[in-house]
Amino acid sequence: MTNIFIDAGHGGSDPGATGNGLREKDLTLDIALKTRDILNNEYEGHSVKLSRTSDETLSLSQRTNMANDWGADYLVSVHINASGGAGFESYTYNGSYSGKAETNRLGEIVHDAIVAETEFNDRGKKEANFHMVRESAMPAVLTENGFIDNTSDAAALKTDAFLTKVARGHAKGLANALDLTGRTESQQVYVEVITDSLWTYNSANWDDRAVIVSKGEVFTVVRDKFPVGVGQMYKIKSGLFITANPNYVSFHTE
Repeated sequence: MTNIFIDAGHGGSDPGATGNGLREKDLTLDIALKTRDILNNEYEGHSVKLSRTSDETLSLSQRTNMANDWGADYLVSVHINASGGAGFESYTYNGSYSGKAETNRLGEIVHDAIVAETEFNDRGKKEANFHMVRESAMPAVLTENGFIDNTSDAAALKTDAFLTKVARGHAKGLANALDLTGRTESQQVYVEVITDSLWTYNSANWDDRAVIVSKGEVFTVVRDKFPVGVGQMYKIKSGLFITANPNYVSFHTE
């Protein structure tokens, strides 16, 4: 299992860069959530954890500590640029360290996939002394996805379709870099209740209970298991969520 940590830059009291009616913290969260969902819906053999899934204030140290403590195999920190320019660039750590060549190789794969998917102006693969790529214990890349103060880039970033392209570029890049296996279109995933009764949930929140389901009921999974608090959930076709704990459900593909 490959552990992928996605950091949505800024958040909460830190809006990040602003311009053209946009805030960096909102865009990075949208891209991170979309990237997670594409990875979970279209690939397998991995687990995804986000630094935040809402408008939350986190320090840089909290973010890298979270990734390090989880044992992430790869980290991508998502950002939006500002202060002149247009297009996409990415960063790896500029220091001297073991594994630098591999870190740069993986970062180049992610970079190229994002440029190919978005057709952003390619500003290049760069190195810098940024906390997120310096303090991560695993290979890491920081992406700068367009300039929020550039009229053309901002116009694109205002559309859901383009943000989905940015996310798909990240997902494809991560899948290519980490050798994830893609799901075939014909492959269907199911979860079966194996305990007498079990709660489902309206959202990815253990307190947001929906209805009770019974032993033997089978549901189509539309989103592979993902972390929620100290546990994991699946999203099922009805739009509800269900635990991924193997003591309560079994997982099947066909």
